[in-house]
Amino acid sequence: MSQRPGTPRLLRQLNDRAALELLLSAGPLTRTQLGTRTGLSKVTASQLLARLEERDLVRVVGSQAGGRGPNAALYAVVPESAYVAALDVSAHSVTATIADITGRVMSEVTVDPSASDDPVSLVHTAVMRLADTAGVPLDRVRACVIGTPGVVDPRTGDIRFSFDLISWHEGILEALRADLKRSVMIENDVNLAALAEHAEGAAVGVDEFVLIWLSAAGGVGMSTMIDGRIHRGRSGGAGEIGYLPVPGAPMPVDVGLSGGYESLRDGATRELPHGFQALVKAGQVVRLAAEYGIDGADVVDVVEKASAAGSPEGDAFLDAFAERLARGVAAVSVILDPGLVVLGGDVARAGGAKLAERVQAAAARIAPNATEVGLGLVEGSPVVRGALLHALERARDDVFSSTV
Repeated sequence: MSQRPGTPRLLRQLNDRAALELLLSAGPLTRTQLGTRTGLSKVTASQLLARLEERDLVRVVGSQAGGRGPNAALYAVVPESAYVAALDVSAHSVTATIADITGRVMSEVTVDPSASDDPVSLVHTAVMRLADTAGVPLDRVRACVIGTPGVVDPRTGDIRFSFDLISWHEGILEALRADLKRSVMIENDVNLAALAEHAEGAAVGVDEFVLIWLSAAGGVGMSTMIDGRIHRGRSGGAGEIGYLPVPGAPMPVDVGLSGGYESLRDGATRELPHGFQALVKAGQVVRLAAEYGIDGADVVDVVEKASAAGSPEGDAFLDAFAERLARGVAAVSVILDPGLVVLGGDVARAGGAKLAERVQAAAARIAPNATEVGLGLVEGSPVVRGALLHALERARDDVFSSTV
């Protein structure tokens, strides 16, 4: 006779996981506090803590004075029981972070991507440097999540196409797993930024929203969350808003391309000269700013200057830029009706609330939906933060599911 669901072993696993998650979010806790919050009896809570102590997942970190009798021991998750690595890989820089199982960041390093044309060597160098600077044994790193500006196949988890990282191609994921000998996941960078905004940024408590990413280096990208989950599409191409045909932007045939993921090379870089990207890419925005008498070193500089100046010229430029951005926002709003569009990336941050307010007003003049447009709130790198949160989820699933 086969075992039925609800076996003692399964129940112990569920109780252990609930206790560990509670200790991470609310700990340290005494045995009594743990039992009260989980609904477990004193005996069961004691057995659970003994089991987790034996597996080096929890330990006593202090004591708490109570009424009569000895002080009660305080338990917490052992931080060094596992570690995770999170990487943001772009054509211009690689930023990597390592954290323990509690989420405490131990170290951060940067690596020059031009140091190697081999993605495996590049990631290997970053992870080894992370472990070395943090003093972490490599065998304790249980998960590694890598954010890239590529299209990730949702069926295989592998890179299907990367506009900026030519050397990242199908087969990279297997090679990385073989080299690092641990769980590795590749995810689109804007999707990771959306996860971070949903967990602790502008979209906390919002299960349906769109993140439009405006980057000086990578142009424009998008991520869509529906019912609390990232929508990737059948082939992983959901969110490639740069290709979106919008009024005022050339079509592929207009620039001598047949379509698909084709692009043109401008010197040492590749560019998408049609669709929404053609209206809001860095060079176009800098040229637009110059028409209003605003000059700067790059797109972030001109947008920041216009936002800070409060001058008629600066306001007029922001109006014009917002009108362009609103064409993409309105198109997305009409199709998805997300309720909230978050603007993220260094260009959006430079424009601040002035840009977001203008985009919301301009989109309302185009589309019938009442779509709120706000700024991303995650500090530092939302891509790295999203990768770290995703890696922690995977590592905790791995470590916390094998307690019995």
